[in-house]
Amino acid sequence: MHVIPLSGAAAQSVELVGGKAAGLGELIRHGERVPDGFCVTAEAHRLGVVPQAEIVTAYQELGAGPVAVRSSATTEDLPEASFAGQQDTFLNVTGVDELIAAIRKCWESLHSVRATAYRDAHRIDHRAARMAVVVQRMVAPSVAGVLFTANPLTGRRDEMTVDATPGLGTTVVDGAATVDHYVLDGTPRQPHRAATGREVRADPGCLTSAQLAELRTTGERLQDHFGRPQDVEWAFDGDGVLWLLQSRPITSLYPLPPATGKPGPRIYLEFGHVQGMRQPVTPMGMSTLRSQIAAMLAALGVRVEIVDIGGRLYGDLTDLARSRSSRKRLVKLMAVDFGPRAQRVMEHVLADPRFAPTSGNGGSGRPEASLRTAGRAVVGILRALARPDAARIRLRQAVEEIRVRSAAPADLRTAADRLRFLQRQSEDRADAIMWPIVAGMLASVLPASLLKGIASQDEIHTVLGGMPHNVTIEMNLALWRIAQGAGEHRRLLLDTPPDELAARYLGGTLPDVGMAGFLDAYGHRGVAEVDLGVPRWAEDPAPVFAALANYLRITDPEQGPDQRFQQAATTAEATLAELVRRARRRRPVRGTAAGFLLRRARSLAGLREAGKFAGLYPLRETRRQLLLVGADLHDAGLLEQPDDVMFLTLDEARDAVHERVDHRATVASRRATHRRESRRRSVPVALLSDGTDVETVLPAERAPDGALTGVGASAGRVTGPARVVHDPAAAHVEPGEILVAATTDPGWTPLFLTAAALVTETGAIMAHGPTVAREYGIPAVICVPDATRTIVTGQLVTVDGAAGTVTAH
Repeated sequence: MHVIPLSGAAAQSVELVGGKAAGLGELIRHGERVPDGFCVTAEAHRLGVVPQAEIVTAYQELGAGPVAVRSSATTEDLPEASFAGQQDTFLNVTGVDELIAAIRKCWESLHSVRATAYRDAHRIDHRAARMAVVVQRMVAPSVAGVLFTANPLTGRRDEMTVDATPGLGTTVVDGAATVDHYVLDGTPRQPHRAATGREVRADPGCLTSAQLAELRTTGERLQDHFGRPQDVEWAFDGDGVLWLLQSRPITSLYPLPPATGKPGPRIYLEFGHVQGMRQPVTPMGMSTLRSQIAAMLAALGVRVEIVDIGGRLYGDLTDLARSRSSRKRLVKLMAVDFGPRAQRVMEHVLADPRFAPTSGNGGSGRPEASLRTAGRAVVGILRALARPDAARIRLRQAVEEIRVRSAAPADLRTAADRLRFLQRQSEDRADAIMWPIVAGMLASVLPASLLKGIASQDEIHTVLGGMPHNVTIEMNLALWRIAQGAGEHRRLLLDTPPDELAARYLGGTLPDVGMAGFLDAYGHRGVAEVDLGVPRWAEDPAPVFAALANYLRITDPEQGPDQRFQQAATTAEATLAELVRRARRRRPVRGTAAGFLLRRARSLAGLREAGKFAGLYPLRETRRQLLLVGADLHDAGLLEQPDDVMFLTLDEARDAVHERVDHRATVASRRATHRRESRRRSVPVALLSDGTDVETVLPAERAPDGALTGVGASAGRVTGPARVVHDPAAAHVEPGEILVAATTDPGWTPLFLTAAALVTETGAIMAHGPTVAREYGIPAVICVPDATRTIVTGQLVTVDGAAGTVTAH
């Protein structure tokens, strides 16, 4: 039997009836009013034979009148992929011949260009896709449209939105006409309306207040039943009766912050982009990072709860925002690491009466602890500024001590031994590393105010270029030296895919090109390297070989990274001397102070990467030991594969080791969530506890004609073809191309050596990417919203680091 009544479709039979039919069947069982119909199953599509006799019988039982013929693929209307508009629907189909033809066309639409591209974007296996078809009696609507039970534009969960138009609702979902747009607030007061594409009128539009109230009630009922916000297609017929045509999950919403039980709204700021991370963190990485970041902030006298939202690291800044003392400096403090997008968000939040200051010290920690931290900070910073050379020596010694101490003892034999070792790991040389870095960052930031009206921000950025003592720059130059010495192996390294080179290196069959020495020094690094669940370069050197191939494409000696770095350093020193002379003539005291700070910045600011570099040593050993624990659990049948341990927390790993708890189902669920979140292209900078993406409610900033606006982070102006990169592992960046990325971390920086300029969607002027861009002397514009979607590879663009603009040609 290849045709079943629509009422027989069920959520558990998606593989037979497809997502749309399953959703409609669920609505019918819930008692909702749905047009009568039947489903031609996916099994018929698999066989490739239209079951004409069954269809004719079912069609006659519907009355043989006009029907809607709608695709119901097995991969559509799912929680992670709606497939909205990707496959075909045919309305007012009359007669058996038209009906059979429409069913065949629905089958064919499964492999349309747009449906295929959508599956590719969501990494859905084409072979797994099948097409069922829904046939329903037509409703003659007086008005129809779409109801979202959460605001899909802002993410706010206590608002519903309605788009409506007279007649058929296809003009709403197709975007073919102007529609009336309503926002239904979470309170029962009268909804407000805006008309898209037309002047707002005094009349209520095509929906009455009673109809809006019925839609609100229906939306609440459906959301309660399905347990998540819904995208609902509906129609009112000529008698005013409401019919439901579809209900599916809203797939675009970012996950809600976890409930806290505390009164009032809360504000969460995304922390991952500080480390150049936009992809979700593995559960093991999250379990360790949350405690590490909280401890690091506590060392600075700040108390912030780190929260997992959508697999990303968010900090709950509510208490800081409501603290009378902390809120005064909150926006300024964000300039260093979080950047202007976060600053703009927090300015908006601090102006919101719901975050008005309250009594108490908020997230500033205990006063006595803050005083102790302040005392250590003053001593450490002044000591570094007074004797920067000695501070650098102490820092490098501390880094080396951490490297040596992080190695596991040779007597670890069991999984329990390894977990005990990980529990005992600690770092106690924080002051020797932290305060010279903070001193360098302060010395970089403070001169801007001292030189106001004397020097431009562009000139100060130039002074901060070509900065010595940066371990990431040293790493990139070490890889450049391998490229220079490639000799007879040049063609091998250029012509062989990076994955194959990596496999040959790990298998011991690759000629000696110097990679062993490089990985010995830097193999504990990688992209998203602060996540324990991500392989290090020593485990998978394919990204290093990809970067090496990019270096080998540089044929102009003047464009060599060493030459570019040296030129940036020479220009920086010359600009510094000129600024000091100019400032001393106009304001002697300020000029002297600014000159001192800028020289100290050039001695200390390059150390910024050292703290993270040091912290990666214990992370590498932690990962190594956890993988061995995972191997033991795999051998015991408690995990499917050793690296499944990265989808547990440390506590869960201990339970598996000591209590023999089987976590395979948990891991499978978390891997599926991680894959889904990895496909997310946009991550909110800040969220409210009601789900609002704060940036979506900020006033729009006007950009110059034809230009994208961001923040200039490295001086210079250059024009070249864009190269949009989402994953640096195998990225091919030709010399002279503009690198466009959502964000970057130190694992991306080898690509900077061939790029002519850098454009990112997030960042801060003192963050990793812009810092390295300045040191190579390439222009950089950060915080360009949706740059990776607006700009396409090959498009000619001009990047102006002074103006903070990206202009397409």
